[in-house]
Amino acid sequence: MSYMRSVTGWLFMALTICLFGLYSSVYNLTYGTPYVAYVFNAVLILFFITIPLLTMRIMADERRQKTDQMLLTAPVSVGKLVLGKYLAMAAVFCIPLILFCFLPLFLSAYGTVPVAENLVAVLAFALYGLAAIAVGLFISGITENVIISAVLTFLALFVTYMMQGLESLVSSEENMLTKILSIFDFYSHYSSMVSAASDVTGNSRLTTVFDLTGVVYFLSVIILMLFFTTQSVQKRRYSVSVKTFALGAYSGIAAIVMIALAVGANIGVSLLPSKYTAIDVTQNQLYGITEQTKTLVSGLEEDVNIYVLAAEDSADSVLAQTLEGYEELSEHIHVEYIDTELNPSFAQSYTSDSVSDNSVIVETQKRSRVIEYTDMYETEIDYSTYTQSVTGYDGEGQLTSAISYCISDDMPKIYFITGHNEYSIDSGFLTVIEKENIDYETISLLEYDAVPEDAECVIIHAPETDFSSDDADKVIAYLNNGGMVLLTSEYVTETQPNLERILSEFGMTLQRGMIAENDSAGYYQSPLYLLPTVEYADETSGLTGEHTYLMAPFAQAVTVPEEEVVSMTYTKLLTTSGKAVLKSGQTQIQTYEKEEGDLEGPFCIGVKAEKELDSGVGTLYVFTSAQMFTDYFDSAVSGNNKQLFSNIMGTVASHEVSVAIPVKSYELEWLTVPAQTAYLYRAVFMVIVPIALLAAGLAIWLVRRKK
Repeated sequence: MSYMRSVTGWLFMALTICLFGLYSSVYNLTYGTPYVAYVFNAVLILFFITIPLLTMRIMADERRQKTDQMLLTAPVSVGKLVLGKYLAMAAVFCIPLILFCFLPLFLSAYGTVPVAENLVAVLAFALYGLAAIAVGLFISGITENVIISAVLTFLALFVTYMMQGLESLVSSEENMLTKILSIFDFYSHYSSMVSAASDVTGNSRLTTVFDLTGVVYFLSVIILMLFFTTQSVQKRRYSVSVKTFALGAYSGIAAIVMIALAVGANIGVSLLPSKYTAIDVTQNQLYGITEQTKTLVSGLEEDVNIYVLAAEDSADSVLAQTLEGYEELSEHIHVEYIDTELNPSFAQSYTSDSVSDNSVIVETQKRSRVIEYTDMYETEIDYSTYTQSVTGYDGEGQLTSAISYCISDDMPKIYFITGHNEYSIDSGFLTVIEKENIDYETISLLEYDAVPEDAECVIIHAPETDFSSDDADKVIAYLNNGGMVLLTSEYVTETQPNLERILSEFGMTLQRGMIAENDSAGYYQSPLYLLPTVEYADETSGLTGEHTYLMAPFAQAVTVPEEEVVSMTYTKLLTTSGKAVLKSGQTQIQTYEKEEGDLEGPFCIGVKAEKELDSGVGTLYVFTSAQMFTDYFDSAVSGNNKQLFSNIMGTVASHEVSVAIPVKSYELEWLTVPAQTAYLYRAVFMVIVPIALLAAGLAIWLVRRKK
């Protein structure tokens, strides 16, 4: 291969690897981002220099030295000759690219790396580069001046990179001219697979999808450029004659057919629903549609209007992608973008509050709900710098909840019991209740003769003092009338006989103390921070997979009858291993091993008990770790505790599936690469490898020159 026998190919590879090493050391090693797409975005601009360097001689130098006559008279078709030259350049381009593919594996040693997203970024970069090489090949084929070839290739690639800006200069609105110009827009098609967008706080975030339309576009460019290059060379084979005119007509018709096929292929793919062309490959499926939403939306029997308070061309791109997914799920979903500059009072028909741009209004014949744009993103403030950053995307969660609310015939209600020093429920778990479209109220049973009749569920969240006998009787009467109670407990030194009487009504008892898990796979950091076994049940749906954990710190145990009890059904939800011990009645634990008086596991720490009644079914959920329903410990297991709570709330709201979609975690943890490793990486990829490649190229060139 000629590129490996001259300095050009070696120089291209050395320069590419050096620049990639430079930017990857900054973004991935110094800043600690796990995404290689940022590196490719930076290196992409350098195509303006490296691609002309690679392609300028491939055809033009042949014409200048008249050696193209040998090619034109060779017993090989012109198409094969052109393809061979293209594949030679593609090989030189892909050799460094193969090296780049190993970067995610290297980075994975220092944190969580989204492999699928990074591979899509590599694919997008490869397609862009291969298309740029095809353009350079074509330009080199229509001139015999190497300098002109390089300059024209530079200009062509620069224009295709800046085309989106040129379109905006032509017109701020889409028209026929901008559509024609978009055909030559390389960067927008690259960005359809890998791009950075601004979030609600103004920070940049990465979106990565496998976009089939981008793949088809770049393949079309490559094929067309190879075809046109072949045609330009083919014409030089013949002198002017009748045959030449016939071949010219044939060539023109063939060119029209090829262009039509390319345009048709791109239009055809663009008309396909995005669920077939855009595959969400983000680590947590940030922009995909979950099964919960699919079940709700695909079963709609009434129209749902969704109004986005923004012009379509300026709307949040991630939100727009999410809404497109909703429209594809059901013909009853209708999305309309409202330009607030043209219609500033539109939102006043739905709310008296001021509403920001990109907010959403969901409406049915029954009711409507306004979703503020800021509620679609979870943010946190760094109080050391007083900067706000996005930590999660909740667009799907808010939309699905709003649709469920707008189509519901009535609203279930939950009552939180207070008056016994109960825990207050954290904001993240209140959000789950709100997303399930459940109304809630905090009451003291002392002020009521009985549990309110409209209660779908009563939550008793870790009372520190005992219930009065009267309060316990009210809860028991509510359960025996077909009610539902969710009860959590916290270890306290004083006995609570009236509270325990509620459990005994369902045949269960509370074993006081703290469980210490002695199986290392069953706890996190401390034996008191349990990672219980999650049993299969409707309430644990989606939580029983491998490496899926719930955290239950400072748990007690609840005894469940092993023998069958008439009219009672018990479903264990969370259990410990047989190595766990219950440190009974101790406030200060000296050792986590079994001591005299301790009980041995396995223990049940979460259970659902159901009593068959003439009036229905009474249901009592018992969880012996109140701390598991706090935002702090929930965050340690990526929201899985909240998912368990959400599943239970789904049964309260009588949904076939829970409509409380959890916030999708936005960013992965930053990588922590040791300084010594970073220095070594820079030395290898910015100095040693490039110099070695250049030295090899010079050595080969000198040897050939002496011959």
